[in-house]
Parts: sequence; structure tokens; C-alpha cells
Amino acid sequence: MTAALADAAAAVLRGNDLGHLTVASPDLYPHQWSWDTAFVAVGISRLSVPRAVAEMTSLLAAQWPSGMIPHIVFDRPSAYFPGPERWRSELAIDPPALRTSGICQPPVHSVALACILQEGRRRGGSDRRTAEDFVAGTLPGWLAWHRWLAASRDPEGHGLVEIHHSWESGMDNSPRWDFPYSRVMPGEMEPFTRTDTRHVGEVRQRPTDEEYRRYIWLVDQMVAVRYDEEAIRKTIDFHVADVFFSALLALTAEIIGELAEEFGRRADAAEMSEVAARFRAGVAAAVDPETGLATDRDLRSGRLLHSAALSGFAPLISGAEADVLARQRELLLGPDWCGHRALRHAVPPSTSPAAAQFDRRRYWRGPQWPVMTWLFSWAARRHGDAELAGRLREEALRQLGDLSFAEYYDPLSGQALGSRAQSWTAAAALDWTAWS
Repeated sequence: MTAALADAAAAVLRGNDLGHLTVASPDLYPHQWSWDTAFVAVGISRLSVPRAVAEMTSLLAAQWPSGMIPHIVFDRPSAYFPGPERWRSELAIDPPALRTSGICQPPVHSVALACILQEGRRRGGSDRRTAEDFVAGTLPGWLAWHRWLAASRDPEGHGLVEIHHSWESGMDNSPRWDFPYSRVMPGEMEPFTRTDTRHVGEVRQRPTDEEYRRYIWLVDQMVAVRYDEEAIRKTIDFHVADVFFSALLALTAEIIGELAEEFGRRADAAEMSEVAARFRAGVAAAVDPETGLATDRDLRSGRLLHSAALSGFAPLISGAEADVLARQRELLLGPDWCGHRALRHAVPPSTSPAAAQFDRRRYWRGPQWPVMTWLFSWAARRHGDAELAGRLREEALRQLGDLSFAEYYDPLSGQALGSRAQSWTAAAALDWTAWS
């Protein structure tokens, strides 16, 4: 079964490969997404180290002069909405060279760098040289990305990343954002036609039209101030401290620091170590002592955003004190989450099935996302919890046995949902099959 799964996953990645980049999926997501690219590169490295390097290089070419890596790179015409005509990145005060969106996504890229380097060294020869030259040569760009996040998105040094759109979190319509979006009241705006609902079998799996209107309103607000970060902070209707994004920054800054140290950039390594410690502390301080889950904060109202969302397990990503990790692990495997008796597969749902907000088929409000399972298993492995990593991997491989490589799955029935032949799902499967 493992060999068949690996072969099928490789076929998906090859089918979505445009040569210089891999589209997130053939129909629903026909461009290059930032954090998708990182996960995809991990999987592709198992097939070809040079091709994984090309994947990451193509994304870095879209980096803004500020250091931001945009969440979408528009490499070719398509009907996707919102496309470059709505984002209008060319109007930015300091615009990028390529047509992109104007927001970012979580910084998982150094995870890909570490995996590519590890695979290159395992293979040896020209693959080793290719991987090492790539990491050494592109470190300045990845460092600039982490510096931009630490400075522009945590200007007061609290150790929590501020986001200006739920798309930046990667968890677009999660219950995490119900309260902040309840305060977003769109005004007059240019009309638009959604295209995302054409590519799923059931429209209710996607965010609602009301939600989408709010999403586009925020885009228009950013365009209006030419993507000036300071102006956005003052005027944007959605202004939230994202604990899961912060946990990923803590993890990836630590990895970038390790890579910088290895390649002789000691000052950069020390700087990134400080960034990692700052955001790890921010995540730890955001843990609710009653629930044991980490919480976001609405920065417009100051309100803590309690929700039964997967993001509550942020410390399992960033790392934390042993007692915090032990409680988080117990909760994750317990009856409200992976151990819920109604789950078809014991992997993390995006929202707890025990919560009132749980919606088994709607995007980030219940479904299980294989790429998130991969992220938690990889982080567990890095933090020394091989038992948790193995449990998640074993269950996920069973879930992926249908070979549809769906974007996400109904946690109760196990039915494939969202787009099929999703690149990051295939990449996760391919990497898991190669674990020793």
C-alpha cells in the first residue's frame, strides 16, 4: 500500500508541475501559493532535489522589496478570483517585480529548506551540492522574510504576529475569526463574481457569499492605502494577533537560525534565535490556563478569541515547557479531538467535533486537512515526540488510502472534500512514505 500511495502521490505532483512551479491544484487553485509551495517542495525533494530547489526559487523571485513573501504569485492568466486585477500589487508604495497578491501566509519555508538540505545530503553527489548551494545562496532572502515579519507584524515586540486578513492565517473561515469578521461591515465596493464555487461538488463546503464580501472588502482597504503597513494597521477592519502564525514563526526562525549558523552567518543565527525565543514566549503567554489551548486576540477590541480550533495547539508547533506540551498532547489525543468517538480517522480536525461551531464539511470549520496532520507530525518528530509523530502518520496514511489526495476530508465519514489532486496533500503523503 505504501508503494502504491507513493507512486500515486508522485503522479499528482508531476501532473500539477508547470516546470518552474507547481500549481496548488489543477482547477480550484491554478497559481502558486506561498505556504503550499513550501509543503510541496518537501514532497518534491523526495523525487528530485533540483526540482524542489526550483520550486522554492520561483517563489523567492516574487518577494517584495520589503521582504514580504506574498501569498499568491500570478504566473499566467486565469479566471481565478481575486486575481491580479483586484490585488493591484503594482500600486504598492514599493511594488514587487511580479504580479502577486498583497498579503502573506505563514512562514513554513525554512521547514522546506531543512528537508531539501537533508534529502540532498542523503542522496549525496550533485544533489548535495545543489541543496547546499541553494540554501547558502538564498539565505539572505529567507532572513529578510523573517525580519519583515518580526518587525512589521510585531512592531511592539509582544511575540505575536498581527494579521490583516484571515487568508494570512491560512485558516480562512475558521471559527477563530467569527468575532473579528462580525465587525467588518463592507461599504460600497466594485462588484465581483466568485469562481471558487465552480470547482467543488458542494457549494456549502466553501465560505459563504457574505464571508467572501468581507474578504474582498479587506483587500480593497489595503489597495486604497497602497499596501503601506503602518496605514493598514490604523485603518484595516480586521486586525488580529494570530497565535498559530506566531508559533510557526517561532519554529521557522529557529530553523533559519540553525541554517545560518551552519553556513557561517553567526550574527544572523543569533538574531533569529532571539526572534524564535520572542515568539515562543508570546505563544506560551497566550495559552488559556483553563482550557489548555492557545488563544488569538482581536486587536481592535482587545478581546481574547476563544475557540475550539486546531490553532489552539500552537505550542505543539513552536515548542514549549514540558508541562504545557504534556497537557496539549493529552488534549489533542483526547475525546474532544483525535480521540473523539465519531471520527473515522484519528487525526486532528480543524475544529473540535465537540464544539458548537463544528461543521463537518465546511472548509476550516471541521474537516481534517492532511497537510496540517503532516505539520503536527513533523513538529512532533523535531521536538522529540516520535510516538505522537508515528501515530499521526499511521492514521493519516490510512486516510489517504483512497488516493484522491483531497484538499480536506469529512472527519466523520472520511469522504474526500474540496479540490482533488491537491499538491500539498500529495506532497505530505510522499514525504510520509519516505520516513524511516
